[in-house]
Amino acid sequence: MIDATFFGRRSDKFGLIVAKDVEHKEPVAYNFIKTETKESYRDLIQQIHFKGHTLQAVVLDGKPGIFGLFEDIPIQMCHFHMQAIIIRKLTKNPRLEASVRLKNIVSHLGKISACRFEYWLYAWHKRYEGFLNEKVLDESKRGWHYKHRRLRSAYRSLVRFLPYLFTYLKHPELNIPNTTNLLDGGCFSPLKDKLKVHRGASRRMQRKMIVFFLENRGK
Repeated sequence: MIDATFFGRRSDKFGLIVAKDVEHKEPVAYNFIKTETKESYRDLIQQIHFKGHTLQAVVLDGKPGIFGLFEDIPIQMCHFHMQAIIIRKLTKNPRLEASVRLKNIVSHLGKISACRFEYWLYAWHKRYEGFLNEKVLDESKRGWHYKHRRLRSAYRSLVRFLPYLFTYLKHPELNIPNTTNLLDGGCFSPLKDKLKVHRGASRRMQRKMIVFFLENRGK
């Protein structure tokens, strides 16, 4: 699985991207980054291959443009990040009936089959298609905009990532996780806890601490 995290504020541009071997539960490649870009993922892939590792499958968080770098292997979209995307668009406590029902469908990721999830999503869209297409007149060149833009955006995100939400079920022999939690909770969280204890350390010292943590993670 591959994911990135940032230390301090995003404006500090002090981040880390890590690839973790799911089978052995240890980091196999990493880079310090200022921003999470397609190039940073490409550099990490080269590092993985240079170290003699083979990518059999990958779990990602849905960063735009990244999936195209892994066209030759199965890709699993992290369920946790998928749910987070929907919550950002609909809020934690949506009021619209359509939003409440869509959020409820997404909450079942990892608990139901791909067939059932797709059916629920299809049934939801069929029921609320007219609601989704409601328009409001405005003074733009087009003369209107969709009334429920955030809801439409949430639905489009689900449709876009749908082909990657159940990869872990299609390839049981690979034991693909359906989230990046092994990296988020098993690496990033304890790493940040350690850095908080030494929050007065210089950036140079923090980088050394991170490298030591990663290099000795599997030992």
